[in-house]
Amino acid sequence: MTRLQSLSGQATRTSEPIGLLAGSGRFPILFAAAARAQGLKVACVGIRDEASPELIPLCDSFEWVGVARLGGMIRAFKRARARQMVMAGKVRKRVMFTPRRFLHLLPDLRMIQMWYGRNRADNRDDNLLLSVIAEFERDGIAVGSALDYCPELLVKPGILTQRKPQARELEDIRFGWRLAKEMGRLDVGQSVAVKEKAAIAVEAIEGTDRCIERAGELCPAGGWTLVKVAKPEQDMRFDVPTVGVDTIENLRKAGAGVLAIEAGRTILLDEQEVIRLADRHRIAIIAIDE
Repeated sequence: MTRLQSLSGQATRTSEPIGLLAGSGRFPILFAAAARAQGLKVACVGIRDEASPELIPLCDSFEWVGVARLGGMIRAFKRARARQMVMAGKVRKRVMFTPRRFLHLLPDLRMIQMWYGRNRADNRDDNLLLSVIAEFERDGIAVGSALDYCPELLVKPGILTQRKPQARELEDIRFGWRLAKEMGRLDVGQSVAVKEKAAIAVEAIEGTDRCIERAGELCPAGGWTLVKVAKPEQDMRFDVPTVGVDTIENLRKAGAGVLAIEAGRTILLDEQEVIRLADRHRIAIIAIDE
């Protein structure tokens, strides 16, 4: 029996909902629809100013909670009797460094204890999110991967578009792949923009979209390549690389010519629409199985 069958079967037998901690983007919506299609109840906690209201009719229960209200998230899942949960969607990391962040975010006691009171070496993505998971698990809420319920969202290997990368672009992909993997190993970011085997922009806390925008500003001639990969030790419960229609639109605006992603470890949202849009703008998409 697979993990998916085990989790789904247990949820069906006990009528317990699957908890969904939802950030922004299409991934939480697609997860909720997939879970409902499997006959599972979904108890959603939507992160305020991030999650989409489209989730509300797709879920059996829904609560808005602020991004710094960790105790509020835990209590919301307990009220919904969700003992298993997943995380899906993006959260803007730069919110951590806004002016007067305590007044802006109003963290609750559980978040303050997690942020300042736990023994954590640094606040890189993996360490921070593993600390958040540990808080949920302290209260008996197991955290799994949303992809257990919708594995079809992981991109398969191959050239997805009509246009194939040219020889010089393949060289840029090989060069960018090594850089992106090293950035992932250091838990800095997952995307690198490259042209003529030179790094134009590297993703950090700003996220992929802002990295793309910066690459377009720094390389106005266009024709550059974006390489986006999973971390070498990617935890599939969180921060899985994701691309969708917005990614292609941003690449078009910034003058990119190629998108290279990692097969089997990258979420591709609305695949057919993404491919149609990329073909329209002559952007090559290649998914590589390392």
